[in-house]
Amino acid sequence: MRRKPIAGAVAAVLGALGAGSFTVAAEAGTRTAGPPGVHANLAIYLLKGRSAPGPVPLTLDEALAGGRVEVHETGNVRELKIENKGAEPVFVQWGEIVKGGRQDRVLTVSLVLGPHSGMVPIGAYCVEQGRWSARSGEDVARFASSDAILPSRETRFAIARPVAPFDAAAAAGVPEAPPARSPIEAELGAAARRDAGAALAREAVDRMRSRPDHQAEVWSNVAELQDKLSMRLAASVASERSKTSLQLSLENKRLQEAIATYTTALQGHLPPEGDDVVGIAVAIGGRIATADVYPSAALLRKMWPRLLRAAATEAVSRADEPSAEPPSPAAVEAFLAATAEGKASERVLGGLVRIETRESERGLRVVSTAARGGEVHIGYVAR
Repeated sequence: MRRKPIAGAVAAVLGALGAGSFTVAAEAGTRTAGPPGVHANLAIYLLKGRSAPGPVPLTLDEALAGGRVEVHETGNVRELKIENKGAEPVFVQWGEIVKGGRQDRVLTVSLVLGPHSGMVPIGAYCVEQGRWSARSGEDVARFASSDAILPSRETRFAIARPVAPFDAAAAAGVPEAPPARSPIEAELGAAARRDAGAALAREAVDRMRSRPDHQAEVWSNVAELQDKLSMRLAASVASERSKTSLQLSLENKRLQEAIATYTTALQGHLPPEGDDVVGIAVAIGGRIATADVYPSAALLRKMWPRLLRAAATEAVSRADEPSAEPPSPAAVEAFLAATAEGKASERVLGGLVRIETRESERGLRVVSTAARGGEVHIGYVAR
């Protein structure tokens, strides 16, 4: 029943992408890491590689702020809908938090939305437990902003891990067919089982949709992050507007001041010019945490302020933990290579983007590739 509008939206997106409005890089091979910029327990490594030429898409925060993109509530915790109403493509990254709706969410898919895309479904997890109504001054049907990337290695790991396929009939306990004593009995029995099985399957799907696969883990990680930040700052970061909202906690004034000590020290680590820096890797307390690689240096520069804030936020949360010397650039490169050798799983979302996830002893690598070819984003998360 829902396939036609979704297919139409996907066709619109693919048509727009085919018009050449944004060029994504082909598989670029090994990225090299430079010496880190270091402040306190945080080290930032610049990853160099081949940068794709051509126009650069808007980022999600730019597009939302300019009214070019709308993110819509669906009433399903695990799925939102996103629409690009503008004439420029828009880059969306998994791990981006969107604020508003019935609950703040974190997106689970990286993709490029073409101009005038129509409504496109996108996966999400809730990062605000308990609320299911509008906050004062916000639209319950839409998400107004996206100014943060998930600042937690553990939570990024949870939302990136693929989930096992859901067998609705099996989960609902649809009975096996008993031996039939006659052709008429077989036909009547099969019809009865089809009716009963369909009803049970629908109930199972409803239960599955109301109980997202890793949602409990995400909520637990968010609560732990809020507790750590509150302990480090000696003051609660929870907002009176919604104590469980991660986004509102990230807006806490005292936390913003702590983050600024890191960002002020490290923002100059990215040189003002250059077309070979296409990603960054983050180490906290001497341990590699995450890395992000983009098709072009220009897109990395657009994402840089939010990536740096996310890394600084996690560093603040771990400031009291034991720390060691930052890993060498060679160790960072070895981590990137090791995650590429993990066990692979793959999924295709509506013909729009192919997502390959590799899980190894070192961590996860998630490669998002456009349907017409070329990397959209590569995310790495260490164990």
